Amino acid sequence: MNINPFSPHPQPHICHSGGVNVVPFTVATEEVGSHVVITVTGEVDAHTADQVKAAIEAGITPGARVVADLSGVTFLDSTGLGVFVTSLKHLREQDGSLDLVVTSPRVMKVFELTGLDVVMPIHEDLAAALAS
Repeated sequence: MNINPFSPHPQPHICHSGGVNVVPFTVATEEVGSHVVITVTGEVDAHTADQVKAAIEAGITPGARVVADLSGVTFLDSTGLGVFVTSLKHLREQDGSLDLVVTSPRVMKVFELTGLDVVMPIHEDLAAALAS
């Protein structure tokens, strides 16, 4: 496929999971007790990171306890990673917290390689994140 970078037409979304069992991208927000839970599925990359950022930013209030449930995330790039770093900073400025739920070894590897697994609380399931 030949793609003209100067074309006014949007670029097709390139799937990083190789087209096998592609999970559609979704972001959903709900309040669970004293937490705001942002559930994300699919790929978090340059094409979708702004939607994740907007969902998290909407939940930031003084003392907010935000949980980003990434158990349905199949791919995370540096743009997506940056969303969580920036959101953590904004939450801490408001005396809030950000906990993550990560179940994919592929996604967890990104946090480990960058050292963010020691900066952000990462849990194996939503129940553990809500209990923290």
